[in-house]
Amino acid sequence: MRDTEAASELRDGDVVLGDDWVIPDDSESAELREKRSQRNLFSLRGSPLARKIITFNLIALVILVTGLLYLDDSRKETVQQTARNLLGDAQLVSNVFETQLRQGAAHTAQDAGNLDVRDTLSGLTLPEGGEVFVYDASGTLIGWTRGAPQGSAMPVLLQTNSELQTGSTVISDTLNAVWIGVSNLLNWSTEVEAPTLAQRVQGIIPQALAGRRQVQAVQDAAGETVIVAAAPILYEDTPAGAVAITGPAGEIDALARREQERILQMFVVALLVSVGLSLVLASTIANPLADLAAAAEMGKDRGTGVNPGRIRIPDLSARPDEIGRLSRALRGMVTALYNRIDANEQFAADVAHEIKNPLASLQSAVGTLRMVKRDDQRDKLLGVIEHDVRRLDRLVSDISNASRLDAELVKEEEQPFDLLKLIGNIGQYLGEDARSKGIDYITDLPSEPIVINGLEARLAQVFVNLITNAISFCEESDAIRVWVRQRDNRVLVVVEDTGPGIPEQALTKVFKRFYSQRPAEHFGNNSGLGLAISKQIVEAHGGVIWAENIRPTEADITSDPLGARFVVGLPV
Repeated sequence: MRDTEAASELRDGDVVLGDDWVIPDDSESAELREKRSQRNLFSLRGSPLARKIITFNLIALVILVTGLLYLDDSRKETVQQTARNLLGDAQLVSNVFETQLRQGAAHTAQDAGNLDVRDTLSGLTLPEGGEVFVYDASGTLIGWTRGAPQGSAMPVLLQTNSELQTGSTVISDTLNAVWIGVSNLLNWSTEVEAPTLAQRVQGIIPQALAGRRQVQAVQDAAGETVIVAAAPILYEDTPAGAVAITGPAGEIDALARREQERILQMFVVALLVSVGLSLVLASTIANPLADLAAAAEMGKDRGTGVNPGRIRIPDLSARPDEIGRLSRALRGMVTALYNRIDANEQFAADVAHEIKNPLASLQSAVGTLRMVKRDDQRDKLLGVIEHDVRRLDRLVSDISNASRLDAELVKEEEQPFDLLKLIGNIGQYLGEDARSKGIDYITDLPSEPIVINGLEARLAQVFVNLITNAISFCEESDAIRVWVRQRDNRVLVVVEDTGPGIPEQALTKVFKRFYSQRPAEHFGNNSGLGLAISKQIVEAHGGVIWAENIRPTEADITSDPLGARFVVGLPV
């Protein structure tokens, strides 16, 4: 009980995770509790709703990661940084050769013999895989060297961005291998011999010999990205040769894979977290919905049995979300349905009882009619038979109207109308009937219209019934007063009379079906359904109706009543 009270204290907007709401044991069947106890997180794999939640969350995550990989500028920045470093290195080497040309100016300045290519290149230390190419003014290769292997004792005279961070790129390598395998399987690649790196470098030398520094990202024969930088060797502002330097093959690709690996690692972590949270979210939504559906399905299956029992919808009203609202709505609907069934059963029993009385009277009168001989006795029995037939006819008509009332109230559409105009029209007709019997009929209505939404004909039936009842209980020189007052968002319609009033024990019974508290001379003239139908119509409009006695002073409830008062309250 404490758990239920604690759960009921949840406020709107509180987060509900998993099964952290409370279902009272008495609000679900043992069969449903057994199903819930056997359910776990992995049982959600059979839930279409859970699969949709997980799928949609993963789609959003995949789109996000794809966008990050697509918009990642780390590769571009790495290429730019490496290109700047290599271009500076190429310029540094070209400056060395320019110094040698100036020192050998006594000879022909353009003569390649003035360049000590071998000794100069041997004094350079390149990253492993880096290469240096030296060309003369005609574009002929006159020197070349490759970066020393790791662990070389040569001094570092040339430094490039070749220091790769250590670490594995398992995810990137796996995806790359899968892509290559699919490409080979589908024959997307064509067998075309790729140019060598030397041939790629040879392609940018003419621009360098024209006196312009060049830097490009090219592909070697293995398809790896290589940065190539070329600078001219100038003698008195005239190109005497060119130097080209390449970075280690695959350096850029390795750095790019490293950045992609970080993103993919975060993607894997986010994927696991997203799946876990999706499962929790799915259990929060799918499990209670499954409970509600299972309870309804079990009720449907029981409906075909001999003793179907009643549907017991789980009580999830402690949840501060839409599922809690759904549970309350379903429980309210089921309760209203069973109340309607109980009312119909009671109504059927009451109908049988009410019809049985005039039928028994008819049976007795007909049986006696065969035995009597005197005409006056026959006339009296025929009068009883006629009275019982009229009573049966009235009962059948009223029962028919009462049984159709629920369906008609649902089908008919509410419309705005002037309540005062309706009561005024009723007063004109029934007022004449009252005055013809010597009864004063008084109305007290506001001057301004009061417009309400409702079924005008049905509410007219209520007021006609209340006024005719007052007329039937009044005698000559009595009075009936009908008055209306608006109170905030409600309007009160009051029918008062100066008749005998209502017995205290009958005040709570007058609105029950087939109940009638009338003088003996009026026996059989009323079915006892009028006030019950009026109450049903008023409540269908969201209003209230009650009866009370008019007394000289409310302080003394034992004083004789001065009359009866019926009050109808309707929303405006």
